Amino acid sequence: MFDQGLLTRSRPNILVVGAVKILAIQFRYLGDAVLMTPALRALAQQFPSIELHVAVAAEVAPVLEHLPWLKRVWALPRVRGNATALKTWPVIRALRQERFDRSVDFSGNDRSAIISLLCGARDRLGPSRKRGFLGHKFCYTQTIELSKGGHQTGPNLQLLRDWGITPPEPPQIEIRADPARAGLAEQLLPRPAILCHVATSQSKKDWPITHWAELYRLATGLGLPLMFSSGVAPREQKLLEELKTLVPDAPALPTLPDLATFLAVLARARLVVCGCTGPLHFAAALGVPTIGLFGPSSASLWAPLGEPHRALQAPDCSCGSDTSVCVSAAHCIAKISPEAVVRFVLQALDANEMSRSSPIDY
Repeated sequence: MFDQGLLTRSRPNILVVGAVKILAIQFRYLGDAVLMTPALRALAQQFPSIELHVAVAAEVAPVLEHLPWLKRVWALPRVRGNATALKTWPVIRALRQERFDRSVDFSGNDRSAIISLLCGARDRLGPSRKRGFLGHKFCYTQTIELSKGGHQTGPNLQLLRDWGITPPEPPQIEIRADPARAGLAEQLLPRPAILCHVATSQSKKDWPITHWAELYRLATGLGLPLMFSSGVAPREQKLLEELKTLVPDAPALPTLPDLATFLAVLARARLVVCGCTGPLHFAAALGVPTIGLFGPSSASLWAPLGEPHRALQAPDCSCGSDTSVCVSAAHCIAKISPEAVVRFVLQALDANEMSRSSPIDY
């Protein structure tokens, strides 16, 4: 049992060595949970005596469950557009019973701010926001103004600066697949292949299906094994169906039973090619080389960091954050050609030519 009296400070906001319990909160999307892991890892490494817990939306929990330096992942129910207070309160009550010394909110939205307040931690850190409900800022005992720009792993590490946490260089995202799913994953992907995930959460980020079909034709001609996958949403499954009408012999994964199985399959891939979406970050965090296709989102902000990862950035995209569909006369991300992707695939498969990820314009 941890002694709560061991939480001390060398100056007002600096953690020093001592056995403390910390709750990290991230109530956004799947990819955001992955991008939080460098900050969590820095906490765990620099203060080995802490007991580190994480609270996330239930659908996100499988992404973090098998990290050995997390004490527990708390799954909070979430239904988009609907209040789930009755389902959430038992989890909140259990969190309060943990008697956390500190909490850190990495998302800063209204719901995570309320969870920060209700978790019962004595010291509660979060990002300052100009928007949100009236009592938002009172949910924390300390807020930090985050600077804009730079890679999206940066704000999470900025938030911890007053706790004396040294940012890792470079920040490395990290997750683990469930080892119990390894056998099923091997059945689904018998040999390592280039896994191409055709869908994203927003249609404006989707590389056109005609481009995926041409990529398959080019890759097959070079003897490169491709396997296709998509998300479980009807729109995403429809994209996979459209691909099969264009190239009926293109192999595709079946609809998988859960996210944990998908992560186990991703871990077996030789290389992953997809747009700016959760699976891109999952693969990179599992240690699988990636090629990211970026149109309306910026590769410099969102592309996985490190030598095994490459990014292609479509130029002159006019899509903003207020729309989920492309507003240009010609689909922005379509400017990335299948031929350019094939060149990157060939380079990525040559381990001696791998270099640090950097956006390339085509």
